[in-house]
Order: sequence, then structure tokens, then C-alpha cells
Amino acid sequence: MVLLAVFFKFFSASNYSILSYICFAIISLIVSLLLVGFLLETYIFRKIKLIYKIITKSKNSLKDAPNLKSTETTFEDVNIVVGEWADKKEKEISSLKTMSEYRRNYVGDISHELKTPLFSIEGYLHTLLEGGLSDPNINSKYLKRAMVNVERLQSIVDDLELINGFEAQSNQLKLTTFDLKALVEEVFSDLEHMAGKRNIAFQFKPGADKSYSVKADRSNIQTILVNLINNSIKYGVENGLTKVSFYDMEDLVLIEISDNGVGISEEDIKHVFDRFYRVDKSRSNQIPGTGLGLAIVKHSIEAHKQKLTIRSTLGKGSTLGFTLEKA
Repeated sequence: MVLLAVFFKFFSASNYSILSYICFAIISLIVSLLLVGFLLETYIFRKIKLIYKIITKSKNSLKDAPNLKSTETTFEDVNIVVGEWADKKEKEISSLKTMSEYRRNYVGDISHELKTPLFSIEGYLHTLLEGGLSDPNINSKYLKRAMVNVERLQSIVDDLELINGFEAQSNQLKLTTFDLKALVEEVFSDLEHMAGKRNIAFQFKPGADKSYSVKADRSNIQTILVNLINNSIKYGVENGLTKVSFYDMEDLVLIEISDNGVGISEEDIKHVFDRFYRVDKSRSNQIPGTGLGLAIVKHSIEAHKQKLTIRSTLGKGSTLGFTLEKA
């Protein structure tokens, strides 16, 4: 600007016309803009582009980032992408923290589940080795108790292998067509003795007891039904009721298993399908099972590409449902 004023003074002294002043002012303005643009491009924008390029070339960067080679890339583009990248990184960090916490809880849970039967087996075997083996009053009894705990350990290992197979997608489903109601009746028959111990009755819900033919892995669905109905017995009330209902959903059938048991709190509902999670932790040692039943149900339903639902009210009972494709 100072240079421009000097030139203006010079031109005035030389009696140049007004048109000359205007032309010179325009030329000076253009030169100034080009100079400022060059400085911005060289010392500022290129540095920002370099940071931007590093972000967009990162393996976790956004796929929809603007093309850096384009002359239309602006500060606004850079600001948007860097902001999105920062948000994505924040979510990834949050997810990693959640997974880390889940891993710690999972290791603790599996250690607890394995420790209980192992401790029992160790106690029985030590007693037998320290003289109990020659005592006819306890040798056979302790060996049987140790065997029960060995079978519990085997059940835990088998269930973990089954879940891992679903997660690795190595468990191939054998899809067949079968009668759903007939399968439920078969499960009722298998669990009748267990339900009888607590005087819990089985029934199909009136009006929702129509038989349907479905296409699924029959053995897999049987395992799901056994786990869900078994849970309704374990957490049901004495002299209670377990109901199974079928609902027509055009191409699908919704199967619901309901009980009038203790129910599940909202906080516990978020975790009931986690491995080894127990709703009633105070009774976890008294209730038989590996703690993996609902985790198996979840992975089995997902393997069929179907939906799993749960509704529950404390003190009134729970309803777990899943869909299957009609044959």
C-alpha cells in the first residue's frame, strides 16, 4: 500500500491522467492478490494439505474424502474431513475400551466357572488319596461326585466350542423342513421330569397354538427350545406355568416362550445373552447349568439370520421370542 501511494504521488507529479491511476491501481491489486495467494499456498495451505493427505491415506480413513489433486479442495473440505476423522477415532477408542472391559469380565467369569468344579474334583480326589479310597462308605460316593464335576467341565468346554464355531462361521447349518409344534412337544416331553420337581406346567397359548412347518436346522432349533424352556423352569416360580406361542408373520413364524417367574431387571436385560452372565447371582451355585445357554441361543438365531427378542417385568415373568422362516 505504501508502494502504491508513492507511485500515485509520482504519477500525480507527472500529470498522468486519471485513467492511468485506475489502470495502475488494478494492476497493483492483481499483483498483491497473486502474492498473497502464493504465500498462503506455499506456507499455509500446503502444510494443511500434507496433514490432510496423511489422514486420508490412513487405513482407517474415510472413503468419501475429497480428491486432494483437485484444485477445488478448500479449507472447508479439510475441516469437514478432519472433524469426521476425529469423531471416528473417538468412537473407535470408546469401542476398544468397551471390548477391553468385556474381555476382562469374560476372563473373570470363565475362571470362576471353571474354578468351582475343579476345586470340588480336587477336594474329592485328595480325600480319596489320603485314605478315603479304602473306606467303602465314601470311596464310591466321592468318585461319583468327582465324575459329576468332570461332566460339568466337559459341558462348559462343549458349549464354548459351539459358540466359537458360530462366531467363526464354521458351524454349517443343516436346513430341513419340519413341524415346529411337534418339536416343541418333544422338548416338553424331555423336560417334563425337571418341570415336575417344581410343579411347573407346560402348555401352548390358546389361540396361538397353530402348527407351522418351518425351514431351519432342526437339531439347532431343538437346542434353542431346550435352553429357553429350561430357563423358564429354573427361574420360574413353584407351581408356575411355561407357555409357548406361535404367531404368523407372513414369511416368518414368531415363537415365544413365556413364564410367570422372577423376571429380569432392565439393567440385566442388556447382559442376559453374555457368556456366563447370571441374572440371580445369589443363586448361581444352586442353579445347574454352564451359564452359556442364552449365549448359544443368541448365536444360533443369528446363524439362521433371524431376530431374537426379550420382554420382562420384575416379579411377573419373562418372554423370549425368535423368528424362523416358513417352509
